Amino acid sequence: METWVFFTAIGLCVGSLMLLVVVVLKPKNAAIPIERRRIETTLDPSAVGRVSESAVRWVDGAIGKSGGPFNRAVLYNAGVKQAPADITVVVGIALLILGGFGWLLISPIIGVLLGIAVPFGAKFILIAKTAKRRAAFEDQLTDTIQMLIGGLRVGHSIMRSLEAAAREAQVPTSEELARVVNEVRIGKDPRQALEDVATRMQSEDFRWIGQAVQINREVGGDLAEVLEQVSGTIRERSEIKGHVRSLSAEGKMSALILMALPVVVALAVAVMNPTYMRLFVDHPLGIAMTVLSCLLFAVGGFWMSRTIKIKF
Repeated sequence: METWVFFTAIGLCVGSLMLLVVVVLKPKNAAIPIERRRIETTLDPSAVGRVSESAVRWVDGAIGKSGGPFNRAVLYNAGVKQAPADITVVVGIALLILGGFGWLLISPIIGVLLGIAVPFGAKFILIAKTAKRRAAFEDQLTDTIQMLIGGLRVGHSIMRSLEAAAREAQVPTSEELARVVNEVRIGKDPRQALEDVATRMQSEDFRWIGQAVQINREVGGDLAEVLEQVSGTIRERSEIKGHVRSLSAEGKMSALILMALPVVVALAVAVMNPTYMRLFVDHPLGIAMTVLSCLLFAVGGFWMSRTIKIKF
């Protein structure tokens, strides 16, 4: 490899890393420009800051309103406050950095594979954060119902009780209930707003609450008493879910170890004996074995995920 190619690649990696730091640490963008929000504030005059802002604006124009794979709906469900363009730029820079270092330190094919793995890794992180947020919502659901019942019993309407619960509850329940209140204020049907929360959180228990509220709006009755019965049912279901999670925990841990073991072994061998691992990316038979191993790895991971995932 020629010297100028090596130093050019190093320079690109360092520049990408600096841009990544700037994009991650810069203040979150708002819909109104900063010069209109803060009259006395001056914009960042540094070249790196201007480059990062230009990159974000260009990506925002390129992905359009859809937001690409990291759209606003995906980021909202994961609890990420950054805009889709910001996340896309961060993922792109991480792709260049990891791909460049893999190209230089190991081999071009490894660099390409690492670059391809970055978007999938980012998507996996968002999926994990979404699952964690939904689990927290489920854990807070019993307390949420009790706050609604308390508000109804002191004479508040259901929307007033939802607003009070949004102020008192923790994240993510407070965010979801506040969104329901705001959507209803601008004219959205309350039943649809509650149904959307159940869909975003994939919560069958919260869907029961929405159905109870809708039935009460249509036929009347004591909504607090109905929610009390719903709360008891949800509490019993939560106990069953806890038993199922404890029984399936061993299977999940075994699946994680089996999935991580070949990756860890491959990385360790690549560090200790790079020549040995180079055969898997340079020789045609080694490349074929690598591709077949990745396919079997994906099939095995999917099979184990279906085995340990229990619906109830």
